[in-house]
Amino acid sequence: MSQVLEAQTGRERGSRPSGRLRREGIVPGVLYGMGMEPIALSVEWPALRRALNADGGLAAPIRLKVAGKEHLTLVKELQRHPVRRDVIHVDFLAVDPDVSVTVEVALVLSGVEELSASLHDKVVLLVHRLEVHAKPGAIPAELAIDVANMVEGAEFRLSDLTLPAGVTTDTDPETVLVTAGGEGALASTAGDTDGAAEGEAGAAEGSGQG
Repeated sequence: MSQVLEAQTGRERGSRPSGRLRREGIVPGVLYGMGMEPIALSVEWPALRRALNADGGLAAPIRLKVAGKEHLTLVKELQRHPVRRDVIHVDFLAVDPDVSVTVEVALVLSGVEELSASLHDKVVLLVHRLEVHAKPGAIPAELAIDVANMVEGAEFRLSDLTLPAGVTTDTDPETVLVTAGGEGALASTAGDTDGAAEGEAGAAEGSGQG
């Protein structure tokens, strides 16, 4: 969380002004939370893309500088064009570093290379993102599930996953995250960040943002 994302204020509201900004590689957005009045702002797409592709993706806190003041924020909503998938608007939520927030974190598989060839294609990740509670500084970049010792027919439940210190979840502990009994190719969310979901750079690379 060392990078600071610079935002500009005073943008003109409306679809036409917002469209002009997007054609210039700028994404309109808004900052709210912590008792403040919503602030209309804009950020350069290349800088936003770098922030979204940092460790933790959309779950990662972003230091947003607005009118000379830094705010610790989370991306609350990322709106995309329904066809081109361009990022067309971003909502930043200001948060307190000492107060727990609720975010979704990507689940990924580890130990896959240790599986037998016959079992490799039967191990399937069923849940790709997990809702957790944590203070902004304790939000994990991802949660890895070690499948190296799984056997055919086995299931890996949420109760089998050790969460990092300071991280909790309200999800049913009996939720099956991984199964080693079904057909189909191995599923992994290593690049799924809408998880900087959907790979933010790849999803909008070459789009109208720049």
